[in-house]
Amino acid sequence: MRPSRSETLDLPAVRLHIRRWGDPQAPLLFLLHGWMDVSASFQFVVDELQRDWNIVAPDWRGFGRSQWLHRPYFFAEHLGDLEAIIDRYAPAGQVRLAGHSMGGILACLYAGIRPGRVEKLITLEGFGIAPTKPGMAPERYQQWLGALRKPPRMHVYADRAAFARRLLHSDRFLTPERAAFLAKHLARIGDGENKAGERRHGVIWNGDPWHKAPAPYLFRLEESMAIWKQVACPVLWVAGRESWIVRDYATRPGDWEARRACFADVDEKWIDGADHMLHHDQPAAVARIIEDFFG
Repeated sequence: MRPSRSETLDLPAVRLHIRRWGDPQAPLLFLLHGWMDVSASFQFVVDELQRDWNIVAPDWRGFGRSQWLHRPYFFAEHLGDLEAIIDRYAPAGQVRLAGHSMGGILACLYAGIRPGRVEKLITLEGFGIAPTKPGMAPERYQQWLGALRKPPRMHVYADRAAFARRLLHSDRFLTPERAAFLAKHLARIGDGENKAGERRHGVIWNGDPWHKAPAPYLFRLEESMAIWKQVACPVLWVAGRESWIVRDYATRPGDWEARRACFADVDEKWIDGADHMLHHDQPAAVARIIEDFFG
């Protein structure tokens, strides 16, 4: 495996962990992980890259080795962190962004908010979450207040081997070797709950449990679409043929097409033999797409 190195970025409210791969003089590429993931899970893709890249991959606040805040998180905070990261590593010029799931959503939003800063972007299964309706607001606020009263906890596993088995159970395309590697980075020692709801000490997911708390406000698709229409750079959508995300879109005819139409310059590619976690399932295919698109 190609070695990575760690750096920290101290912001006013949080300390972020930044993982780096490659030659600092090579072309710069930002890799942005998804929800309940960590930067280290891009290792499989990095190992398949054929060119030299200067890779910057943050752990978002409250994930992995970045600071956990032990309080509710708000999506816009990640946008602020992304801008700080880009300003730190690319203070001038345009950047290349490749993000998975939540990381892809953030990349697309940032490219519309700061269209002059992004040269090209790839979103791996990050096309925005399911739409909401105003009538959902009362229940959402009830859930929010419930989380404040009883903070969320992570499920606890006996050991990392049990955690790896959990990964294999939920992703039929994941290999045991990759699951074992991920169990070293996606899990940590901490307090959680067993199936009976009893508090236990053991292996838990490597993300602040507060990320599981529902936001008090609803996702407004119309706002995201307005931002996407400001994106000036070429955009590539990448999806897995077996992805639950794609199956979810299939339940809302026309939704996929309406979102795609917001981008002025967009193309899409599909990866066979992959579910939502494309970079875990088919890292060689993801690496080829990255290098073909970014040139």
